[in-house]
Amino acid sequence: MKKAVRRRKTKTAHLLGIGLDNEDGHKRLTSAEQFTIVGGSDETHGRMTETVMKTFEVLKERGKPLAKVEPQELAEIIHKSTPR
Repeated sequence: MKKAVRRRKTKTAHLLGIGLDNEDGHKRLTSAEQFTIVGGSDETHGRMTETVMKTFEVLKERGKPLAKVEPQELAEIIHKSTPR
């Protein structure tokens, strides 16, 4: 009789940003391994992209993968990474 093999489920995470203020008809999409940004005006899409890039820089500095960071900590990092 074969023994059942239990596989560990790998925890994955992906950030999704959606911009809703597009009025110029352009379809904007920026995608990477752990994030996707869709839509928005040129300014909004750029700000979201910059925010996500800075967020991943901070996570790298802290040695934390996206899948292991707590939601509250991630929210604080995103807030601090957002260009003013």
